[in-house]
Amino acid sequence: MTASSIDSPAAQPLRETFASLNPATGEEVARYPVDGEHEVAEAVAQARIGAAWWAALKPSERKRRLGAWAATIVRERAALCELVHEENGKPRDDAFLEVLLGLEQLNWAARHAGRVLRRRRVPSGLAMANQSATIEYRPLGVVGVIGPWNYPIFTPMGSIAYALAAGNAVVFKPSEFTTGTGVWLSESFARANPDAPTGVFQTVTGLGATGAALCAAGVDKIAFTGSARTGRKVMAACAERLTPVLMECGGKDALIVAEGADVKAAAQGTLWGALANAGQTCVGIERVYVVKGLEGAFLDELRAGLAEIKTGADAEDRAYGPMTMPGQVEVVRRHIEEAIAKGATPLFGGVDSVKPPFIDPVVLVDAPEDSSAVCEETFGPTITVRTVADVDEAVELANASIYGLSASVYAGSARRGAEIAQRLRTGMASVNAVIAFAGIPALPFGGVGESGFGRTHGEDGLKEFARVQAVTRKRFSTPLDPTTFKRTPATMKALDRYVTMRFGRK
Repeated sequence: MTASSIDSPAAQPLRETFASLNPATGEEVARYPVDGEHEVAEAVAQARIGAAWWAALKPSERKRRLGAWAATIVRERAALCELVHEENGKPRDDAFLEVLLGLEQLNWAARHAGRVLRRRRVPSGLAMANQSATIEYRPLGVVGVIGPWNYPIFTPMGSIAYALAAGNAVVFKPSEFTTGTGVWLSESFARANPDAPTGVFQTVTGLGATGAALCAAGVDKIAFTGSARTGRKVMAACAERLTPVLMECGGKDALIVAEGADVKAAAQGTLWGALANAGQTCVGIERVYVVKGLEGAFLDELRAGLAEIKTGADAEDRAYGPMTMPGQVEVVRRHIEEAIAKGATPLFGGVDSVKPPFIDPVVLVDAPEDSSAVCEETFGPTITVRTVADVDEAVELANASIYGLSASVYAGSARRGAEIAQRLRTGMASVNAVIAFAGIPALPFGGVGESGFGRTHGEDGLKEFARVQAVTRKRFSTPLDPTTFKRTPATMKALDRYVTMRFGRK
């Protein structure tokens, strides 16, 4: 069952519906049905049928079918980009970049699943030399994916593509703010694979209650992206059935400008990392720590770069769009107001930059570390900049966050940058760049602390959606078998000598 938009009340007279709105204009893009417990249970039942069919295919055949889906997305990319632009508000070029990244993930998962998840032998060890030992990764069955609105293609594709490549069926619940994009993804899969059962990949639509119903519907795993607050609710719901979960819950990512850094490049990286998608990026840059002596040049470059960026409702070629979720506007406003009240200096913009649904860039210098603009995830086009005595202080402050998703380091050499990155408590880091890890499908994506746990992308992402099975096979009998009630004292004496010879010597 793939939920589709409803053109008129007569199409579904008894179903409650909700609207997907254009965040820039408030105009209705489309209406969708609210799927309740019955509809979600029905979708999961269909997924069970689809999972059996899909898992029975050879990895090479799943690869072919996922490739056909990728080709369909490419052919219809203009329509998809327009839909993302309408629902999320981001510029069409940014929507295209998101499509590109999603295709990279889909392609990598399809190409590498057979190799990563194939059965392989492992050493049995001397004590069990008569046994052949193998590991194999089997599909889980049905995976539920609850996706976000800020990157409605790239982020859920990191779960959907990998779950499908691993041999699972998928039931996808997209954000209510970008429902049409989620529906488009499953419908395009069906167009690319018209002979596949409906249950292989479906979308259910609705609000929070629909996501809760998916958690309670008996799926074999939930992959969730969203706030830590909602993530806790998802985990609690899944705990009732011991349903395993993968959590990606946002961040408060830092950028460090170390000695010898290319200050201009660091400033440009900061602007992109902080402002792209109106700052609505879980791996976006929100905090900057600049080593003493570089702050003047860095702030000058930041100010110069900001002067060239067009934003707001009147700029047709604006660098980024409106806030997608109306409620987030007040969060951003509160963070700015509180930081200034506590002593932060506005370098660029301020409270007046908040012009719903748009927010102009805001740079706050020396915001206190205990202010919400530094401690909480702002998820808006704001940047806090603080001068630090040295890299040690920068690392200490960067690691002080309850989050631990990603970070960036600009340093005089890549080696020095990597040394600093290794000291950061994050799941990912980029050196002399921002968010570069997101464009490399082989790298795992995920964080620690309040940023969640589990990984999408890469080999780790494929294994997240598989259950490991260990199998031993007895190849021959041995005269010394201690795992029987017929063992003799001689057997135990021989094993005692073995332990001494194998482990007792320095």
